[in-house]
Amino acid sequence: CVLCGRTDDCPEKYGEKRTYVEYNLTVHYYCLLMSSGIWQRGEEDEGVDGFLITDIRKEVNRAAKLKCNICKKKGASIGCVAPKCKRSYHFPCGLQRECIFQFMEDFRSYCWEHRPVQEFTDKEPRGASQCTICLDLVEHLPVYTVLKSPCCKNAWFHRECLQVIQVLPFILFASMEITFLDASWELEENAYQDLLHCYQHCDVKRCLCKKGRDYNEPDSKWEIKRCQYCGSRGTHLACSSMKSWEQNWECMECRSIFAKSGKYSKRKKRALATSEKTSGTTCLLEEPPPKSPRQSPGSPRNFLLQSPKIMSQTLSPCSHLELPASNRVTMSLSPMMSSRNWSLSLRHKHLREKRREACNILKELKAQVKTKTTRLNINAENIWSSALKGFRQRIFSPTNTIEVNFSNCKNRSKTNTSASKHYFFQLLMLHLQNSSLFEGSFGKNLSLDFQAVKENLYFEAGKMIAVSLVHGGPYPGFFSKTLFNCLVYGPENVKPALEDVADVDVAQTIKTIKYANNLSSLQSALQDCSEFLAAAGCLRPVTALCDKNMLVNDILIYHVIKRITLPLESFRHGLKTLGVLEKMQMHPDVFSSILCHKPERLSAEIVCDLFTIHSSSDVDKVEGADFWMGYLQDVESGESVVTLEDILLFVTGACYVPSIGFDPEPTIKFLHIRYPVGNRLLNCLELPITKTYQQFKNVMELTIRNTLRVERE
Repeated sequence: CVLCGRTDDCPEKYGEKRTYVEYNLTVHYYCLLMSSGIWQRGEEDEGVDGFLITDIRKEVNRAAKLKCNICKKKGASIGCVAPKCKRSYHFPCGLQRECIFQFMEDFRSYCWEHRPVQEFTDKEPRGASQCTICLDLVEHLPVYTVLKSPCCKNAWFHRECLQVIQVLPFILFASMEITFLDASWELEENAYQDLLHCYQHCDVKRCLCKKGRDYNEPDSKWEIKRCQYCGSRGTHLACSSMKSWEQNWECMECRSIFAKSGKYSKRKKRALATSEKTSGTTCLLEEPPPKSPRQSPGSPRNFLLQSPKIMSQTLSPCSHLELPASNRVTMSLSPMMSSRNWSLSLRHKHLREKRREACNILKELKAQVKTKTTRLNINAENIWSSALKGFRQRIFSPTNTIEVNFSNCKNRSKTNTSASKHYFFQLLMLHLQNSSLFEGSFGKNLSLDFQAVKENLYFEAGKMIAVSLVHGGPYPGFFSKTLFNCLVYGPENVKPALEDVADVDVAQTIKTIKYANNLSSLQSALQDCSEFLAAAGCLRPVTALCDKNMLVNDILIYHVIKRITLPLESFRHGLKTLGVLEKMQMHPDVFSSILCHKPERLSAEIVCDLFTIHSSSDVDKVEGADFWMGYLQDVESGESVVTLEDILLFVTGACYVPSIGFDPEPTIKFLHIRYPVGNRLLNCLELPITKTYQQFKNVMELTIRNTLRVERE
C-alpha cells in the first residue's frame, strides 16, 4: 500500500486492497479514506471511487514527510483531529494503538490520548455478560476493547467481534468502519437479474449426472433439490440417494451449524395434513433417536457428513438410505440461535483458514530440519526438568530430527516413536501454560520470576515453543493478545488492558482509581496505595478527576509491560529459534490463530476431513465409507466407548492435530481384514469391510480400546 507500506490483504481490517496497474498504484481503501489531506473531488467512477489519482499522489508525497508516532517510519497520512495534537500515524498502526476512526461525516481520527470513550452511568451493572456475537464473556468496563449498545438493553460486544463479523451496518459506533459506498455489483447492468432464477446446481462432492452439475430434469432422479434452509446449495436426487422430491435435503454448511447448536427439541415426527401449515422455524431432520438401532448402512446422525475425500477413478457414491418415519425427529431452532451459530461458524471458519496458512508457513520452516537425530530422554513425571536437560545438552540442535524416549517406560524399545514425540510436546506445552513463567487465567502474560530470569528459563520456554511448533507439537493457544502484540510489534507500541492484570490486589487498586467518581475519592484512593504507586514510578499530584485516566494507563503499562522487560526480551530471543518470531512478525494475523486461541475441539467433521480414502474400483469397499462416517458421529455423540482423540491416537500417535499438520497426511484403506490396523509410520488406517454397521462398530471399539489400553499400561 502506497500509504501504509504494508502488504497485508485483510479487508475486514484495512478495507479492500486495490491495485491499479496503469497508475502503478496499490492502496488499502481504509488507508485512503481516513487520510487527512485528501477529499473525493471526482465522481464515483473517477480515479479510486472519486479520489483522483493526482490527489492520491499529492497525499503520498505529503505523508512521506511525516513520521508515524507509533512505528517511527515515514508515510503517516492520518492525523489526530484534537486541537493542538500533532500526532500522525498509519492506519494499521492506529488500529494497533487503539486509535478511533469515525467512518462517517468528515472521517475524523483521534489518537490514543484524545479518543472519545463511551460513558457508563453509575447504575451500570458491574461484572460480565456474554458478547452478543461470539458468546464469550465480556467485562463491563469502559475500555477500548468493549462496546455497549446505545439502544439495545444489556447488549455488550467485543470491539473485535463487531469488526470481524460486520453485523451492525446501521448502528454508528464512534469507532466502526461503516461506509456508505454502493457495492460494485449493484452498479452493473441487470445486476438483479440472477434473483429471478432458482439455484440449479449440484454441489455434492461426486456428481453422478453424466450431463453435468447444471443439468436439471424435473420429475426424474436428475431433478435438482435445493437446501431447505439456505436455498443456496443443491443436489440431484440421485446424487444424494433421495427417492422422491418430498424428502428434505440440507447442505453441509447448514447441517454443521445446526448440529453444533445442541438446542434441538427431539420428538417423534407426526404426519402433517396437506392443509396444515408449517412454521418457518420448524424443519425435519432425518436422524434416528439416541441409542436406536441402525436402519441402514449410512443413516445420518447428528449432522450428515458429505462423502469424505475419495481417491479413485471409478467410484460409486456412498449411499444414504432413507430412514423409516418412526426413526425421524423434529427439530426446532429459534431465529436468535441460528444467528448466533452463524456468527460462531464464521469465526471458526476464519480461524481454520488462518491455521491452514500457519501450517503452510511452519512447513516452510521445517525445511531446515535435517535427518540427523537428537534423542531426548524424558521422564513424564518430571517433564520440565528432563526437557530442560535435553534442550541444554551440547549435542542438541533445533535443526535435528527429535526422537523421544520416556525413561520411566518399562518397554523402552517401543517408546522411540512419533507417538512419544507428540505426547512429549503435549505434556511440555501443558506444563508451560500452567508454570510460574506465565500468569493469568486463560490469555496469559509473562510473570516476573527473578529466579527464572537468573536461570534463563524464559529463553528456554520461548525456544521450546518454537521447536514444538516446527517439530509437530500442538497449538500453544494460551498467549494473551497483549503478550502476542508485545512480541510482534514491540512493547513500546502496545497498550495493555485491565484484564491483563493477574494480581488481584493490583487489579483492585486500578479499579478503585478508575471508578473514582469525584476528586476527593480519587485522592483518597491514591493516598491508600501511595507506596505501590511510588514503587511503580506513577506517584504524581492529581488536580482533576480526568487525571485518573492517564494514571491508570501508566500503572497498566508498568505492571504488565515495563515490569517484565527482562523476561520479555529473553522470551523473544528464545522464539527466534528456527525463525519462528520472524514469521510471527511477518504474519501476525496467522500466528495469532495458533498462539492466542485454544485449539478447536475435535469433531466428527474435523476427523472426517483429515482422512483421504484410497480405494480401488471395488464398489463394496467404498460402501464402508458410510460405516466410517456413521461411526465418527456415534463417537462424537457419546454412543461409543472410545473418543475421537482415541481414534486419532490409534492412527497417528497424536491425540491432537499438530500445528504443522500430519506428515504424511492421514489416509484410509478398506480391506478384507478382520480387525482395523493403525499404521503410524504412514498415518494410514486400514479398515475391515463388514456386512453390517454393528459388526464394523464392534471391531472398531474392541481393537482401538484394547490397543490403547495396552499402550497405556
